[in-house]
Amino acid sequence: MRSSVAKERSAVPEVDAVNDVIRVYIERQEVSGAVTAVVLPDRIAHLGAVGNADIERNMPMAADTMFWIASMTKPVIAAAVMMVKDDGKIAFDDAVERYIPEFKNIKAVDGTYRRLTIRQLLTHTSGLAEATADENSKAMTLADIIPRYTSKALLYEPGSKWQYCQSCINTLGRIVEIVSGKPLPDFIAERIFKPLGMNDTGFYPDGRQQLRIAKPYANVQGRLVPAEVAGIYHPKLPHFPAANGGLYSTAADYAQFCRMLINRGTLDGKHYLDEKTIEEMSSVQTGGLKTGFTEGNAWGLGVCVVRKPQGVTAVLSTGSYGHGGAYGTQAWIDPVKRIAYILLVQRSNFPNADASDLRKEFQAAAYAAVLRQG
Repeated sequence: MRSSVAKERSAVPEVDAVNDVIRVYIERQEVSGAVTAVVLPDRIAHLGAVGNADIERNMPMAADTMFWIASMTKPVIAAAVMMVKDDGKIAFDDAVERYIPEFKNIKAVDGTYRRLTIRQLLTHTSGLAEATADENSKAMTLADIIPRYTSKALLYEPGSKWQYCQSCINTLGRIVEIVSGKPLPDFIAERIFKPLGMNDTGFYPDGRQQLRIAKPYANVQGRLVPAEVAGIYHPKLPHFPAANGGLYSTAADYAQFCRMLINRGTLDGKHYLDEKTIEEMSSVQTGGLKTGFTEGNAWGLGVCVVRKPQGVTAVLSTGSYGHGGAYGTQAWIDPVKRIAYILLVQRSNFPNADASDLRKEFQAAAYAAVLRQG
């Protein structure tokens, strides 16, 4: 069954040149299919669906196909943190223990106390340790998982290096819950998803939505074989709302989120974030530290920031920001050219999802298409 959102957006144009890039990678058995979007301040300029969401069931990709967007969840959680900051409930340089008392127990390897800040959590520079798979599987709330982090020694001196961190973002999700007085799924639904019309985005897809989720695949010896989304990200298993990467969404939904960011916090007459907050979110916060999964990047508050465009980021302007996901999903916002690129696939074993040739060629074709449209 197609969603009402898909019917409403059926008039959005598809750009053949963008779809043609995806077809090449389908033929190479790199992906089973993809849904792509090119987003401008006033509209979605392209929304294309190519290939299959489920090869075995011969289910085609569609505009409303849902995807596990994995770490593309992180910018949404960052936006929630920005919102409670704009509400005056937190400051980025506040100590985490001010909101979560367990963090008074955080110790360095030598057993001495260390003060962690919200800014360090947002920039992956806190040194916070991770939970094990078993610890994650037993947690049903974000409150459940916090003691698993605070009982372990820090991995390094806070602020001394960048190390991609799942526990940091889950801790931020818990802070949002504490200061807002609402469960994280309720807060982001009320403040982000519902007002933006993101009706197919959430941690817990219902039965009908699960029928529209693209099946993940892995490339094994040159051919696609079924893979699995498991553990705390599986749509059919009970789990805590994984702020680090638990959301499911569609290209059209995430496009609304990107449009809000392109428009500096306001969309269709509604205010979401202060413009200065978005500027801080998308500016370099990590100094000269080496960050990210491709060359030429820095880190902002919850997002990767392009410091020097090159290779896979060549088409992006300096200061572009966004995030990829474990299964190849990508969303990048160029605030200079005022365009965003969304690529949704479900491929489990890309060597480096952020550095895929598919991402590079999609973004290049998408930008060229926008130039032709004027």
